[in-house]
Amino acid sequence: MYEKTFPNKRFKHTLEFLQKHIATSETIFDLGVPNPFSKIMIENGYTVKNTTGEDLDNNQTALQNEEYSVFTAFEIFEHLLNPYTILQNVTSDKLVISIPLRLWFSPAYRSKTDMWDRHYHEFEDWQLDWLLEKTGWKIIAREKFTHPVKKIGFRPLLRFFTPRYYFVYAEKIK
Repeated sequence: MYEKTFPNKRFKHTLEFLQKHIATSETIFDLGVPNPFSKIMIENGYTVKNTTGEDLDNNQTALQNEEYSVFTAFEIFEHLLNPYTILQNVTSDKLVISIPLRLWFSPAYRSKTDMWDRHYHEFEDWQLDWLLEKTGWKIIAREKFTHPVKKIGFRPLLRFFTPRYYFVYAEKIK
């Protein structure tokens, strides 16, 4: 997945946001298979469980059967057809989600070789906020940041100023 580039800046921001809101004593259920960021969370003292590669649009059993105090989904929701159902099946009272934001100057991402590596949703921040609100979550903290690329051109210039990633920490409304 990261053969040519490793997202050091994104991972650094993600870890800082997580550490600001989630104690290492909490058990994290991370949506998606084990990945480089799962390893970073573990190296920084978190207990992390991951899903096993099941089609989460059709099967939310893992969300209901695992024991966890925090749900995380880092760069996953944009790949799902049905994130609403996922959020309804989360059993913890806390969640941390990050998504790449829709960029008006760039088309939706679609890998031509990997059918799982496609963005069905290209979210704007208000869309994720609304999704969380509709599924019973209250946003406690949010953050956006840019992600410039080392290329020359009009779109790379826009990436210096346009936020690319959006993080949310939310708690379940009781």
